Amino acid sequence: MTFPASDSSRDRATWLRAEINRHNQLYYTDAEPEISDQQFDALLRELQELETAHPELLTADSPTQRVGGAPIDGFQQIRHTVPMMSLDNTYSEADLISFYQRLQKGLNRERIECVIEPKIDGVAISVRYEDGKLKHAATRGDGQIGDDVTQNVKTIRSVPLSLAAGVPQTFEVRGEVFMPKEGFARMNEEREGAGEARFANPRNATAGTLKQLDSRIVATRPLDVILYGLADAGDAAVSTQSGVYALLKKAGLHTAEKVWRASSAEELVNAIRELDEVRKTLPYETDGAVIKVESFEDQRELGSTSKAPRWAIAYKYQPEQAETRLLAVDIQVGRTGALTPVARLDPVFLSGSTVSNATLHNFEEVERKDIRVGDYVIIEKAGEVIPAVVSVNKKRRTGSEVAIEAPIECPECKFPVSKAEDGIVLRCTNFNCIGQMIRRLDFLGTRSALDVDELGGVVAEALVRRGIVEQTLGVFELDEQKLGQLNLGTDSEPRLFGMKNAHKLIESLKVARSKPLDRWIFALGILNVGTVTARSLAEIHGSIDEFGGSSVLKDIVLESMLDKERQKFSPTTGANKRRTQAEKDELKKLETPIREELATVQRRLVSSGFAVYAKEAKAGSDSSLRSILTPVGPVAAKSVLDFFNSNEGSAVLKKLRELGISPSRESRESKGRGPLVGQIFVITGTLESMSRDAAAERIISLGGSVKSSVSKKTTFVISGASPGQNKIDDATKHGVRLMSEKEFLALIDTGPKIVSAEKPREDLFDF
Repeated sequence: MTFPASDSSRDRATWLRAEINRHNQLYYTDAEPEISDQQFDALLRELQELETAHPELLTADSPTQRVGGAPIDGFQQIRHTVPMMSLDNTYSEADLISFYQRLQKGLNRERIECVIEPKIDGVAISVRYEDGKLKHAATRGDGQIGDDVTQNVKTIRSVPLSLAAGVPQTFEVRGEVFMPKEGFARMNEEREGAGEARFANPRNATAGTLKQLDSRIVATRPLDVILYGLADAGDAAVSTQSGVYALLKKAGLHTAEKVWRASSAEELVNAIRELDEVRKTLPYETDGAVIKVESFEDQRELGSTSKAPRWAIAYKYQPEQAETRLLAVDIQVGRTGALTPVARLDPVFLSGSTVSNATLHNFEEVERKDIRVGDYVIIEKAGEVIPAVVSVNKKRRTGSEVAIEAPIECPECKFPVSKAEDGIVLRCTNFNCIGQMIRRLDFLGTRSALDVDELGGVVAEALVRRGIVEQTLGVFELDEQKLGQLNLGTDSEPRLFGMKNAHKLIESLKVARSKPLDRWIFALGILNVGTVTARSLAEIHGSIDEFGGSSVLKDIVLESMLDKERQKFSPTTGANKRRTQAEKDELKKLETPIREELATVQRRLVSSGFAVYAKEAKAGSDSSLRSILTPVGPVAAKSVLDFFNSNEGSAVLKKLRELGISPSRESRESKGRGPLVGQIFVITGTLESMSRDAAAERIISLGGSVKSSVSKKTTFVISGASPGQNKIDDATKHGVRLMSEKEFLALIDTGPKIVSAEKPREDLFDF
């Protein structure tokens, strides 16, 4: 029985929603967080529990609704209040000067004030608020009508579901949805770690994500948005572009970090050049600049053509590219067996470094671009980081070029390959493939997995190819003396691993044994399991032995199967809507028992605490069946069950028992408690008293967290001998305090006097 919510529960839910929204703005818009991620998660979890216990407390704009709802059949269309026009493009400074001269002529004066924004390489979006609530969000579409992507946009935490008081409550705003560079890189690492294909670039990933019919998938992707213009001012009284920025910022909406101003052609060119330098440091991809006339009155006087406004233009920076010859194509075997073609190139200098390798993504991409060995290819750095082949100079073909064939067997073990369900990824079918084993061992040591020093790359390859490690977990049985003699070179030119490195690796492996359950689940490299999924799995399972027989995971898979089966017979879905009433009545008879079983499975999942109902049941509807939300989807759930019930998974569990390793969530639960809660540390250089792994574990055991790079959120940088200069420079740039090893030892011995998530004061410690 569900009891009505008390007044205190209602008040608490109202306060939680307001507090969570406030912290979302502080984190995503203002970049001034007040609490730790753990504290934020605790607030969100409390609100979810209240809404689950009392569904009448759930509101459409509740922060809990950002997790996404059930899949939809297809997108509805929204007609834009004001057409979403595109901008004319220019690619040269001369054209830019000509644009400014047209402004002067059109307004009949010498100086026209303009603003210059970074042109974000994302997907255009229109977001409408009415009476302070997010009403809808739509893509550009054809400029007149776009797709309704409201449920997907609701998952973006920098988009408030309701506006703060004290600002206009009705207006429509335009902007760009994108993936931050860091989030995109992390997502690709997780996809690769889960055996999924990497996305080629942030823009394509963003576009594909917004077109997802299942907003639960969207909620797992690192989308963000920057808003820059008003389509319909509504209640807002603004007369300049700068006024728009001020309004959006006051309303809690995410705007560009910096805009430039220019009142002459010379200032405009200088601003474009300065932006070209600055944009390399921005957290998102940019492909140009957008120039707008500042005054709305001037904009109206200049008017528009049928396609674009005359008062704005997009300046496109030329991407740095290079042409070189493709000498060969190697096939890399990933840890889940995925086969990835890599281009070996005649070395060429590009964007500050010499490039000799470039990704070809997959064999479908090779076929689509008609890339052949011997071709002269155009390469550029995707996101200015990863070299990629973008096209072929077919004019230089001689006829001697050789087509690149997709393999039918693994290049490492010669086992047959299979095509993944996505129809793109080719995968080796041999779990014991030496290529897979090298990648699994390499992956085991990565920071997101078990964070084992000295294990990656050439070391992992030497251990496997020389037969020293015959299965991944065999690394925990290495002898330090023999490890020191490991030859990383060739027989003719040996290069020993060395005792110092061997000692570091063995000590790091000792620390890895006690890593929490979520890190171990991720480290095992199970298909479709990334870090987020691993953390969710660890929340509901006590130990690694529980996964093979997990009733929760079985119910997630069963719920998905039953729902698909139900939809086949539902009179209200798909082609069934067009059937006669008699046919619909027969279908209803077939649907009913499936519906009843589905409702039973859903109730089990909700009562387990691993699922919540997506929304309150509508009055008069069958409240026994509603969409549910689970942090782990059916594909990942099935992958976990399949792995732990396979011979390979059984062998892994057996080996863990032999090694005396029992990953559990107990060690994870210690996080969030202790004197260092909310403190974020970065360690650089060599520590004398302990390894960096041991230092990190000590910090975590005291409630703190350890990151690999310095940011505004970092509390301290622990600096040992020979620290990394980049980390020292970043600490100085962000005003982060440097801490010596002696100070760190004093900290973990006595603890701080004051623990705060804010930037540390100089008097925080007595050193």
